[in-house]
Amino acid sequence: MENINYVPIINSVLYSFLGIIILLICYFILEKITPERTWHEISQNKNTALAIVFGAFIIGISIIIGAAIHG
Repeated sequence: MENINYVPIINSVLYSFLGIIILLICYFILEKITPERTWHEISQNKNTALAIVFGAFIIGISIIIGAAIHG
């Protein structure tokens, strides 16, 4: 029976959850800063410009979190 090292897998899962939690925290902070309810504005009022801005925000924060976790 081989000795399998699970530490890299566990680290990957933990860092993934950490990144998702940080991304959600950043989203809620931005939601509090903006005057409108952004999700309602995007989904109900079909505000495409706001959806593009928030998509860019999420991608940008994700790149920063990924670079910080990767080292």
